[in-house]
Amino acid sequence: MEGGGRSAGIGEWVLLSYRLPREPSTPRIALWRQLKRLGVAQVGDGLVALPADARTREQLEWLAEQVLEGGGTAGVWLARPGTLAQERALAVEMAAARAVEYSALVAHAAALMQEASDRTRAVPRLRRRWREITRRDFFPPPERDVAAAALRGLVEGAGPQAAAAPDSKGVLA
Repeated sequence: MEGGGRSAGIGEWVLLSYRLPREPSTPRIALWRQLKRLGVAQVGDGLVALPADARTREQLEWLAEQVLEGGGTAGVWLARPGTLAQERALAVEMAAARAVEYSALVAHAAALMQEASDRTRAVPRLRRRWREITRRDFFPPPERDVAAAALRGLVEGAGPQAAAAPDSKGVLA
């Protein structure tokens, strides 16, 4: 599922339902950061979703354990949206969030192309950022292709010392 689209029809989703006490705030902040890193769809207050596969289920189960250790309550659920429209809404929300991230990567690459500074050091940073984004990109937006092209252009401009850019499928070597 990583970096690729999903087939037509309603698919299964893994949901994390959670509640953490307001104080101390450290577990809440840590959970928020981890959920953001996973690229979840916010279904409601204290309820997030990811397309279901073994990896996403394990990740949300792990977070549920952390919530319990932080003095909260949590549960992991497997479910299907009631309608295709509901699933599409979740997919659109997730794709829009990734589009913003890809656009920021494009802007950063464009800025580096304009600078006379050493791009070679910036390329590995952008490649790491690319991998972070694609790991949580379940519904790739058109901006993904633009970002891949921008990163390829930056690599070509950085010379042979820069490592590989995304290939035609958007995968980094």
